Amino acid sequence: MKKIPEVSLLKFIKHSLEILKNPLPFHNKNFTEKGDIFKLNVSFNSKIYFCRDAAFAQYVLQKNQKNYTKSNIQTKDLVKYVGEGLLTSEGDKWKKQRKMMQPAFHKKQLQNLLSGMQDTIVEEFNKIYTNKTIDVFPILNDLAFQTVVKSLFTKPARAKDMERLQFITEANQRMLVKELRQPYLGWWFKTGGELKKHLKLSEEARIILKGIVADRKASNKRYDDLLDMLLETKYDDGQGMSEQQLIDEILIIFTAGHETTSNALTFTFQLLAKHPEWQDKIYNERLTLGGDDADLMTRVSNSKICQQVLEEAMRLYPPAYFIDRVNIKPDDFNEYHFESGSNLLFSVYEMHRHPKLWDQPDTFLPERFKDGGRQYSAQYFPFGAGPRKCIGNNFAMFEMIIAVTELLKKYKIEPKSETIEITPLITLKPKNALLRFQKRD
Repeated sequence: MKKIPEVSLLKFIKHSLEILKNPLPFHNKNFTEKGDIFKLNVSFNSKIYFCRDAAFAQYVLQKNQKNYTKSNIQTKDLVKYVGEGLLTSEGDKWKKQRKMMQPAFHKKQLQNLLSGMQDTIVEEFNKIYTNKTIDVFPILNDLAFQTVVKSLFTKPARAKDMERLQFITEANQRMLVKELRQPYLGWWFKTGGELKKHLKLSEEARIILKGIVADRKASNKRYDDLLDMLLETKYDDGQGMSEQQLIDEILIIFTAGHETTSNALTFTFQLLAKHPEWQDKIYNERLTLGGDDADLMTRVSNSKICQQVLEEAMRLYPPAYFIDRVNIKPDDFNEYHFESGSNLLFSVYEMHRHPKLWDQPDTFLPERFKDGGRQYSAQYFPFGAGPRKCIGNNFAMFEMIIAVTELLKKYKIEPKSETIEITPLITLKPKNALLRFQKRD
């Protein structure tokens, strides 16, 4: 067996402040020096294996996925904030939930949500000012959150409650990032009361959602939204979800469903601003497909150029930029041995820019996806891979295609900064996404 290159604890501590701000340059330097896999010592008795080997990722996520489980990051650290939903559960519980919830996210079911999605998106785009430099991320963050809210609850609760849910979701994510990047301060987070404060926020979110669910049940009305679908899903024994499980799943949808989409849309618009020829291609495609007169599902399904742009944007800036797994039994891959319980962290960001996997890896080339993303399934993981691939991938793609085509119908986008800045948290977030919008003639 080959020895896996190591990065010392001393080096980790020495670079801890820059890792807290943005760990990607540190990891890239180690990949460049050590190869496609290295072992990072993060304490005297804890280590993480970082990997950008796409074949190993495919092996772990698909070919031998039964021997791998999610790490404590999701099954323990995230659980305390959002509960045991589809994203954070494991084993038989996960299988049961996945089987039960899969029909609610089928394309045919999502078709019922498209017109509401479009209305929400158009309403949020009214917040855009023309002929003025603006940071577009807050607008797109609100857009994605409101789209999830109104897809879940066609008749949502009070706006104040929705604002509070958004605040809690984002505040708890920032707290989780602190815990993960500063594990040596775990004692302080507990004794200083910061952890307790955020757990109280999670409980507040649950109380808000329980009230919304209770109101829906009492109304005896049907809206054909995601909440109706979740309330009507049944296990094999004919029983529905418990209230706690339902709330867990809704919290997961809020957490995973809005932030990744707002991030992806922001990066997409920044890339389009730098490549106006692709703005024109998407605009013309929309006209070719019938514009506002076309059936919405038909137009969205056939917006191939728009999908190419989105696929390429998620290659360069994958919102879920790492995937974590732990092996149950000892395992070997490519002459490397991994003891049981090894923490593996796959860098999707690095795999999507690996020079051995992609032609001109750092260049925006949507045409590489003209035949779809399937040809890159062994190295392209914007929604994960294998049985645990994101259940909401169709929802996200429909939402993003509508958002991009609706915006370019009204506006042209101009860049106001040379570089695209990032802030890697739990997801890959944009920073200083400054753009200028001009009305189309």
